[in-house]
Amino acid sequence: MSDKITTPSVLAFERKLDPSDAVLHAGSWEERANPAAWSPVAIHPKSVRGTISNRLKTKDQDPSKLDAAIESPNLQTVDVATLPAGADTLRVQFTLRVLAGAGTPSACNNAVYQAKLLSTVRGYVQANGFTELARRYAANLANGRFLWRNRVGAEMVEVRVDRLQNGQATKSWNFDALSHDLRAMAAAGNELQELTQVVAGGLEGTEHVLLQVSAFVRLGAGQEVFPSQELILDKGSTRKSKTLYDVQNVAAIHSQKIGNAIRSIDTWYEGAQELGPIAVEPYGSVTTQGKAYRQPKQKQDFYTLLDNWLLKDQVPPVEQQHFVMAVLIRGGVFGDAS
Repeated sequence: MSDKITTPSVLAFERKLDPSDAVLHAGSWEERANPAAWSPVAIHPKSVRGTISNRLKTKDQDPSKLDAAIESPNLQTVDVATLPAGADTLRVQFTLRVLAGAGTPSACNNAVYQAKLLSTVRGYVQANGFTELARRYAANLANGRFLWRNRVGAEMVEVRVDRLQNGQATKSWNFDALSHDLRAMAAAGNELQELTQVVAGGLEGTEHVLLQVSAFVRLGAGQEVFPSQELILDKGSTRKSKTLYDVQNVAAIHSQKIGNAIRSIDTWYEGAQELGPIAVEPYGSVTTQGKAYRQPKQKQDFYTLLDNWLLKDQVPPVEQQHFVMAVLIRGGVFGDAS
């Protein structure tokens, strides 16, 4: 009599796409090939005198009360990061490790479940490989999605991806990021196909993959740039209304934000034609819209798909299999908590 498979109370996966923080440097567009020509982007505070501009409650709409409020200006101190007056280009640089072992839990307290999981993942890899997922990850490197707001309104964006071995770049790929559509996940061109194969090889474990990604963004001399903003839980610890992130006094973007951009490959949810790719999340969460696009009642969320696949032998459509594997590559704690 076979053991009944149940979801373990302890089930965790380590992420297989491991980006570093992205540091910001400033320089000239013509000096893209000269690493010595780039200086760190610094963060400095700025005090501003704002006006009352929030939506008023009905009791505050009396003209005399509004005039009284306007007399008390909205004083605030914020962090800003800008290119120097003599630099017109931003360089955003980070490294990305691609690790093997996707679908192998780092912790699992149910041996029967783990055996079924590994067998299922092995079947997926034999049938599909990692090419489809790798193609999408590579596309998000080529299109510069990880630049976030820094990409908006840029005159030119060049992305250079170097494969590092023994500390040296052994292979390089260059992409015109603005020529790649953010809403399309197609890997067109030989260079993108080559990068796809390298990323897939890293996920399969057939080769060690460490990439250095450098994006050059021509914005204009002295223009503001946008590192990550820190979440300050203790409001009393700072008088600033906006605090920007830095690494050793160099403006930077959080590794979590870089990772979110790279894994924005989910176009398999309902309504994807209208919104485009979203980050791979168990419930398809998009916090900027306050909406989850993979509701459990639609049976399209990660947990329902995984349980049906492993516990009920209901094989999902291949697109949803890609989604489940992408969540396992993302990593997380997925046990059945009591």
